[in-house]
Amino acid sequence: MVAALSSTEDRTRVRRLPEKQVTDRAVLDAVLDAARVAHVAVVDEASRPYVVPVGHARDGDVVLFHGSTGSRLFRGLAAGAPTCLTVTLLEGLVVARSTFESSMHYRSAMVLGVATRVPDDDKLRALEVLTEHLLPGRWPDARHPNAKELAQTMVLSLPLDEWSVKVSDGPPDDDPGDLDRPVWAGTVAMSVAWGDPVGAPDLRGDHPVPGYVRGWTGG
Repeated sequence: MVAALSSTEDRTRVRRLPEKQVTDRAVLDAVLDAARVAHVAVVDEASRPYVVPVGHARDGDVVLFHGSTGSRLFRGLAAGAPTCLTVTLLEGLVVARSTFESSMHYRSAMVLGVATRVPDDDKLRALEVLTEHLLPGRWPDARHPNAKELAQTMVLSLPLDEWSVKVSDGPPDDDPGDLDRPVWAGTVAMSVAWGDPVGAPDLRGDHPVPGYVRGWTGG
């Protein structure tokens, strides 16, 4: 007898290519930590769906992201609208002998739930977490938000309670009838490449590129 799935398990169960689902929480953390951009879904008061790209950072068992306090979509999320946050890392192309079987290498994560507004007393620390994820090493150097900027910024926290991870990293899975087709098949890896740091045109004084920025580029 097969045990019935809970509503949470059913919502996060991968139905298409279920063998690619990964249930290890460490893999979820790795995907969220490797990405800098997430997409957050929200439905407005007129039942119109929107997907908003946001900078994000994992902070233990939650994902943090921020936006303007003037955003009606963010206000809706803060008021308890359910959401879905997704992250995808594209890591290669799978070149099969047929276009149908050609695919991609990727790691993707989906987090479902209700976000809550980070209290004002905790907002500065949350913004430090976000800054250090997006710009590692920058927080001690840069000016921190002033009172006006903090008032214009909303930070939301989404718990990592209901999630799904899917990983595709294998070779082409061609139909046996295509194996003798006289074309190349295989995989081609992809990665994000950093460029050289370029100083701001209004940079005043002789300020060398910080070591932590050089560290981003491997220089």
